[in-house]
Amino acid sequence: MAEHISVAVLGTGIMGTAMARNLARAGYDVRAWNRTRARAEPLTADGVRVTDTPAEAVDGADTVLTMLLDGPAVLHAMTAAAPRLARGTLWLQMSTVGTEGTTPLADLAATHGLRYVDAPVLGTKAPAEQGQLTVLAAGPADVREQAAAVFDVVGRTTRWVGDDGASGLASRLKLVINSWVLTVINGAGEALALAKGLGVDPYDFLGAVEGGPLDLPYLRMKSELILSGALLPPSFTVSAGLKDARLIGEAAGAAGVRMDLADAAAERLRRAEELGHGGEDGAAAYYASFGD
Repeated sequence: MAEHISVAVLGTGIMGTAMARNLARAGYDVRAWNRTRARAEPLTADGVRVTDTPAEAVDGADTVLTMLLDGPAVLHAMTAAAPRLARGTLWLQMSTVGTEGTTPLADLAATHGLRYVDAPVLGTKAPAEQGQLTVLAAGPADVREQAAAVFDVVGRTTRWVGDDGASGLASRLKLVINSWVLTVINGAGEALALAKGLGVDPYDFLGAVEGGPLDLPYLRMKSELILSGALLPPSFTVSAGLKDARLIGEAAGAAGVRMDLADAAAERLRRAEELGHGGEDGAAAYYASFGD
């Protein structure tokens, strides 16, 4: 029964909040921790028990779900939780941590006898709220049924890509996907910026490609945010995009792959953040076209 499944959610930002809320609404026993407790407090209205420490959140939980900014943040939270983690606890590591960030997390799981699943997600705020994320997962076959009890609530589909969470294969796939996401976000922003600079109606650009092979739902989504100025609340922030762009660059460098577009995306996102748009939707990278 759902009410007997206990899940600790560590990290209640844009994604973690939606995941915790959906799990609670599905009848699960959910406890949540966030570094800034005030950001987690609204979840109490959904029956989530908000805790002061990661250790309190994981105490007695069958499953731990981490959804934090980056690898160091996950490592810090799980190290703090370690004294209350029972051996055999399932750890669904769903943050985007890159390739180098995966190894210390898998090592921590091995040290404490945790069953580790590398499971970053594809999707942003709206899909997370609707339980429509795509889960990319790598982990042993004997944990998949238990993992599915969570994945099937927070996502619409799960793509298992390997049997070893420590391999980081799912996290590597997430970087490949995010390289494409950042290409589209920055490409849309640059096209609209060029239209503005050349005195072209941006809707003429969008109308010209509509329905053809150059059209994309994501192009339209991000273009509308830029044109309407509706960059808050964000579905995926400029600062988060910059973090991911840097992870992509680091992983590519280690693999001997040159990523000119990813490096350019990182620079555009850095400039947008410097201009004060870090907390806005990633589409705000558009403004990097006009900053010094």
